[in-house]
Amino acid sequence: MFVGKVRGSLWATRKDEKLNGLKFLVIERQLNKHQVDPVLVVAADCIGAGEGDLVLVSTGSSARVSLSKPDIPVDMVITAIIDKVDYPDEN
Repeated sequence: MFVGKVRGSLWATRKDEKLNGLKFLVIERQLNKHQVDPVLVVAADCIGAGEGDLVLVSTGSSARVSLSKPDIPVDMVITAIIDKVDYPDEN
């Protein structure tokens, strides 16, 4: 799992039919309190997150479990909208 911020949406009119009905969001991975990974990722959203939200992203087979669909072709799913993260002091 990792913490990320929603930066946008992804729209695909042609896709594997198992992906129909899923919303896809573009995520910026938070590395720590002040740094982000410059590589953006795409995650399926099952909780209604929106642009600017801080989210928890599950990866791998755990992501599919959260969708209750083990045969769906995704490996990242937004599983929580985060209210607050307490980072350790960085001295």
